[in-house]
Amino acid sequence: MLTLKFITENRDEVIRRLERKYVADAATLIDRVIALDVERRTVQQKSDANLAAINQISKTIGQLMQSGKSAEAEAAKAQTAHFKTVSKELSVAQDTIAEEIRNLLLQIPNLPLDAVPDGRTAEDNKIERQGGVLAELPPEALPHWDLAKKYDLIDFELGVKITGAGFPVYKGNGARLQRALINFFLDEAREAGYLEIEPPYVVNAASGYGTGQLPDKEGQMYHAQIDDLYLIPTAEVPVTNIYRDVLLNEKDLPVKNCAYSACFRREAGSYGKDVRGLNRLHQFNKVEIVRIDTPEHASQSLDEMIAHVEHLVVKLELPYRILRLCAGDMSFTSAITFDFEVFSAVQKRWLEVSSVSNFESYQANRLQCRYRGVDGKIQLCHTLNGSALALPRIVAALLENNQTPQGIRMPQALIPYCGFEYIC
Repeated sequence: MLTLKFITENRDEVIRRLERKYVADAATLIDRVIALDVERRTVQQKSDANLAAINQISKTIGQLMQSGKSAEAEAAKAQTAHFKTVSKELSVAQDTIAEEIRNLLLQIPNLPLDAVPDGRTAEDNKIERQGGVLAELPPEALPHWDLAKKYDLIDFELGVKITGAGFPVYKGNGARLQRALINFFLDEAREAGYLEIEPPYVVNAASGYGTGQLPDKEGQMYHAQIDDLYLIPTAEVPVTNIYRDVLLNEKDLPVKNCAYSACFRREAGSYGKDVRGLNRLHQFNKVEIVRIDTPEHASQSLDEMIAHVEHLVVKLELPYRILRLCAGDMSFTSAITFDFEVFSAVQKRWLEVSSVSNFESYQANRLQCRYRGVDGKIQLCHTLNGSALALPRIVAALLENNQTPQGIRMPQALIPYCGFEYIC
């Protein structure tokens, strides 16, 4: 959430950057917020003046009573009652204005940094760099959903029977491969200095608002209505919320956490070839890395997180590319985002496996996640996170790209974790 102070002091810049994210009527929205802030200040001044009057009259009443002027004291008491009534009305007005301001602020997305390219859709994203070697497969090579059936790795139909589409059942070496990837990603994160967290898979509404999933993505989250709890779409939500209403010390930053979790996303409206097999699921596994940092060091943290994810895909021997997302294709809460994609040799297309983002102080302001500097000054932290990595499309690419006459070859880095060189 943008701070009211930044909006009021930087109106034109805020509008310009919101328009880069294609926010409709950005000027109208921002001017309404500023007007409400002016109204809030006016009501606050009236409330302060009214309280001062009450205090002054209260002193006068005491003096009158001491002087034996009971009639004048009673008149003053009646006047105090009027001011107290006005005080209650002003308090209600303050609360109403504050609520409207908050509701409007929750509708305003984060501002894209100037380093973010212009554009509206994925076609406008910029390729930063590519790596790895594209697999050369024979014409009869199978897509991952057929390979999963051939080697009895994943049962999509059984998942439909138990739950519904988008909830696959992993079996045998398919289940072992899931576990191997999770442990590999967690070990790599730990070696990079991340503290492992095992978070809850359901969160309260305050946590959803804290990281920006609510109210923006409410329709994409599974909601347990009786308990008013939400199944997490990513471990980012519970891990980042560890630092909600927390005051950190600058010497302890950056905080570096990682977490494995199952992730749950309704993905309403998804259909077609892009959702076949593992391409898009309602439940999937992912390892997340999260950092809490100072504004001055956050850019370096972002670079380090990108390098960490790149290190993972290189060790998995997958062809990949890194995209700098355009302003219109970024998430509601992001200030800058880099996506990682791996190439599916059979589907002949790139599959997103990670997003690494800097949210600057946007989430921290919602969370009230702050730090005390060495100078004693308290200010908002910057928050960052990234997938390191999401499993489904990694598995899809591993199965498709590595199919051989002997079976599906495992990358060298994964063999100690899965215990086999080939899936046969």
